[in-house]
Amino acid sequence: MSRTSTPPLDAKRRSAILRVMCLALMMVVAAVASLNVALPDISRDTGASQSQLQWIVDAYALAFAALLLPAGAIGDRFGRRPMLLFGLTLYGLASAGAMLLNDPQQLIGMRVLMGIAAACVMPVTLSVITSVFPPEERGKAVGTWVGVAAGGGVLGLIASGLLLQWLSWPAIFGLNVVMAIAALAGTITVVPSTREQHPPRLDPIGALISVASLVALVYGINEAPDNGWRSTFTLATLGAGFGGLALFTAWELRRDQPMLDPRNFLRRGFGAGSLSISVQFFAAFGFLFLLLPYLQLAKGFSPLESSAALLPMAMMVIPLSRRAPMVAARLGVRVTGAAGLSLMAGGFAVLSTLSAGSSYWYVLAGLIPFGAGMALSGAPATTAIVASLPREKQGIASAVNDVSRELGGALGIAVLGSIFNSGFQSDLANHTQGMSPATADSATTSLAAAQQVAEHMGVRGQQLMVDAQAAFIHGLGLAFVAGCALLLAGAAFVAVRAPGREESRANAGDAASAAGLAAARGR
Repeated sequence: MSRTSTPPLDAKRRSAILRVMCLALMMVVAAVASLNVALPDISRDTGASQSQLQWIVDAYALAFAALLLPAGAIGDRFGRRPMLLFGLTLYGLASAGAMLLNDPQQLIGMRVLMGIAAACVMPVTLSVITSVFPPEERGKAVGTWVGVAAGGGVLGLIASGLLLQWLSWPAIFGLNVVMAIAALAGTITVVPSTREQHPPRLDPIGALISVASLVALVYGINEAPDNGWRSTFTLATLGAGFGGLALFTAWELRRDQPMLDPRNFLRRGFGAGSLSISVQFFAAFGFLFLLLPYLQLAKGFSPLESSAALLPMAMMVIPLSRRAPMVAARLGVRVTGAAGLSLMAGGFAVLSTLSAGSSYWYVLAGLIPFGAGMALSGAPATTAIVASLPREKQGIASAVNDVSRELGGALGIAVLGSIFNSGFQSDLANHTQGMSPATADSATTSLAAAQQVAEHMGVRGQQLMVDAQAAFIHGLGLAFVAGCALLLAGAAFVAVRAPGREESRANAGDAASAAGLAAARGR
């Protein structure tokens, strides 16, 4: 073992570590979506424009995704526990500062600090788990982590909705402070130091290239729906992002000790696991982006009701994720991962046929297979990624898992959101041809805008309301069909490329399979 020696950890201590890591993970995952239900109140209280509201949400995700790789590498070198303590402290302080602010630009700045802190926390939570749990327990522990990562966003939305029933929006940041303090106390009490004796050298140039590339890529993706996918700005930003990633690849291939060796993606577990995670969260983030407006605008649910409507999916994902590694150990990631992505595609297929009059039970018929598929595909994919790299590289393995998640999510919102908007606007434009250009432009902005326009148009407004809802459902169906197609393509790739049964058993902690796999590889 390359770790510094630590006292043996009994089962009770390992269980406590897992709970603390899941609390820290829940804190940073929930913050991605938790402010969405508070945006109307923030706009009224701070005077934030629509663009500023978008950046209050996106600034966190941008800093988070861009800094994951270097944060994981720093944790491997200087110790995971100090990195976690720093991240939790910064997160709590930034959240406390946000509670006291009433200026949109300052709120955006605090969200950037929270994103930096989250990048220090999230990869360390997974690498601590993979470092302290023995191989025979690692798969189940990683499954718990994946369940929290997948269901944390929904639980964060519900918690925010509950707080807003009685308190104002700063209470959401107050909840972050409480969770940060609890996770900090737990880390000080139970988490051991796992600093490597022979860590890889830091790669400041590679880190700068990766940060700049990911900032350009995520920024370009987030802004593309507003600027247009073919605009000069979008093409230049995305070109800079992809060009930077190509430069990062060339730089890392030349180093003796790369921060992230691009050749790792040729490994079955690492490459197929990373793609699977990206596709899963492409679908998951796009799903939240599409379904919440449907429940609120088409079905008339309140923010709390729409959040609570997603709770059955979270309750499906979290327990099933604990058992998914055992299923993968029997059948192989190749079978389990492909089946999970196919189930997610089935959920999207059901949701693509929603209408304005569909009951909640119809929505639930799509939620259940989607959640079950996410549980089946998520934990085995993450286990395959972290099992592909040695112990001293667990911070980087965890960071790659998290980058795959964040980039997939950003793409899901941008791509599926663009497909939805295009379908909605083109369909509604056919019914607004007799209106003045200003009224038509306003009506085709969103379903909420069309409803506001319709309120001032008398009898004709009632028809506009019907046409707008039909256009909304049309765009929703197109987006879910596109997501279904991508999930099926991902399932096909995983079925061909992911680890088979023997390698999956070894990753899940089967000692005999691990020995046989090592012998087959000549180690």
